[in-house]
Amino acid sequence: MPSRLSRRGFLRTGVAAGAILALPASVYRAAFAADIKPSESVRIGIIGTGLQGRANMGAIIKNVVAVCDVDTEHLNLGAGLVKKTGNTAKTFSDYRKLLDAKDIDAVLIATPDHWHALPTIDACKAGKDVYCEKPLSLTIAESQAMLKAARDNKRVVQTGTQQRSGKTFRQAVELVRNNFIGKVSRVEVGLPPPNWTTKAKMPVPDSDPPAGLDFDFWTGPAPAFKYNVNKVHYLFRFFWDYSGGQQTNFGAHHLDIAQWALDMDKSGPTTVEGTAKYHKDGWYETPDWTDITYTYANGVVLKCGQGYKGDVTFYGEKGTINATRSSITVTLGDEKQDAAKIGSGGKFQLPASKGSHHADWLSCIKSRELPVADVEIGHRSGVVCHLGNIAIRHGKKITWDPAKEQIVGDADAAKWLSKEYRKPWKLG
Repeated sequence: MPSRLSRRGFLRTGVAAGAILALPASVYRAAFAADIKPSESVRIGIIGTGLQGRANMGAIIKNVVAVCDVDTEHLNLGAGLVKKTGNTAKTFSDYRKLLDAKDIDAVLIATPDHWHALPTIDACKAGKDVYCEKPLSLTIAESQAMLKAARDNKRVVQTGTQQRSGKTFRQAVELVRNNFIGKVSRVEVGLPPPNWTTKAKMPVPDSDPPAGLDFDFWTGPAPAFKYNVNKVHYLFRFFWDYSGGQQTNFGAHHLDIAQWALDMDKSGPTTVEGTAKYHKDGWYETPDWTDITYTYANGVVLKCGQGYKGDVTFYGEKGTINATRSSITVTLGDEKQDAAKIGSGGKFQLPASKGSHHADWLSCIKSRELPVADVEIGHRSGVVCHLGNIAIRHGKKITWDPAKEQIVGDADAAKWLSKEYRKPWKLG
């Protein structure tokens, strides 16, 4: 990952996202610095107080001073969480008014994916630091603009890929980078199947939106459509106008770990190809099954899909490493190793997150260092996710230039890098 910058260096150079995650409470839900004096506390506004927004609030509740949502029910639930602490949060239905508030230092964005880019960019321009849930963006063009806004405005932007703060994944990455299993030639990333049918059961007719939901604002830059309860809130992620299915949902986590271990936080694959299968009756748009192949310039092949198991597995000359959120399995030849005794497997060690993922963000807001999942990391890992979706939707092999961040030799495929916004919304 990029080396950490001091505050002076950062200011001088200006250089250098789903359902509630089932992550260990001791790792990801720890409260941050309970003994911080009020005058030193980072004052946070939450933009998007649905399931994931309220889950994030549990880790930073003492810092939350404002909440914003276009759904009155969600807004009241978010404000209620703050009230339980004995404090009161300002409430907003328009995130832009929240950003105008001078007594808010930073924002946490947990909106649907199609609403990640604009609030992040606007927050950076308003001088607010940002924690944006994964995947960082809906398109590659969006996260490019988000990265530019963060750097131009010298903002600390953390991507909500909380696995970057997990001990098992950091150990797995250190083992790979220390060549503990020898040269890695192949990586497999397993993604879960869609759970639309678990949540929605079956299709229902379109209807009028609930009285408490500003549906036009919820739609935002996406194309207008008739309200359907099975397309909004959690279920948005299975429709292309709002998200990228499990490829961007869990792929944003697991492909991020693969990128980290392959030392590709500033690069990516050079070719991408894949196939997909969809729901036979078209109840939702994103795939039921995928098989995507990424090839890197150094010859490493990364296989990713909803047909693979085991989260993230690295295959080296000497053995394998499998990492999940709760465990790490290391095998040399046919013999399993004691991960606790192995440690990092060598001299190379990654900077550790400062406690929880949220704590790392808050600490970096004060130090002006880059957080463990800096916006550029979220952008680069998001690119890998999006390229996979482009390949299966386009139906052809994609050649990618990771330095120029361009699709090479295929103008039709290059159109998928961005998405036209519904007026009056504009990217930038």
